[in-house]
Amino acid sequence: MAVSDMLARRSRIAKAAMALPLLALVLAGCGTSAKNDTFDLSAPVTGTGPAAKRAQILVQQPTALQALNSEQIVIRVSGSEIQYLAKAQWSDKLPRMVQAKLVEAYENSGKLGGVGVPGQGLAIDYQVVTDIRSFEISAGGGSRAVVEISAKILNDRNGTVRAQKVFSQTVPTGGGSNEAFVKALDRAFSSVSSEIVNWTLQSI
Repeated sequence: MAVSDMLARRSRIAKAAMALPLLALVLAGCGTSAKNDTFDLSAPVTGTGPAAKRAQILVQQPTALQALNSEQIVIRVSGSEIQYLAKAQWSDKLPRMVQAKLVEAYENSGKLGGVGVPGQGLAIDYQVVTDIRSFEISAGGGSRAVVEISAKILNDRNGTVRAQKVFSQTVPTGGGSNEAFVKALDRAFSSVSSEIVNWTLQSI
């Protein structure tokens, strides 16, 4: 073997030997990165209100205070103190999730002419405007999930309020794990969203 070939071969071996520890370090870094458990909400599959097949509604994204306008799951420690559930998060910002699940709930009822969100170009008869007041685990006096959402139905043609109501549901967590907390929040939200859908059908 020529001297030049031997030198080139040794150079390639040396580079490969240097690359292996670097690759191991990158993979180790990927393997040890902490990730939060990610949770979603469910939507009710039926609606008991009267059919309104000629009506089309638009579901606005709910408003919420900054503490609720994130992927974090809120734990209320006291009346004035909140924390966030460790190693857990929602799959999206809470207002966007609530909007998407309300749209699903309306669609699952099968009793409306159409349901949409801003930007979809529907000819709208009514807007559903909501505000998330509470969406949290209350830790005082026995942990429980608390969901409270205020809702208004606006006539899209003249901007008047057709109806407005506050919907609230409290569900015991039945355990102290992240899964128990999220399941309780999901049950409370499913009940509230079902009530909102039925109330809407009765109001328009």
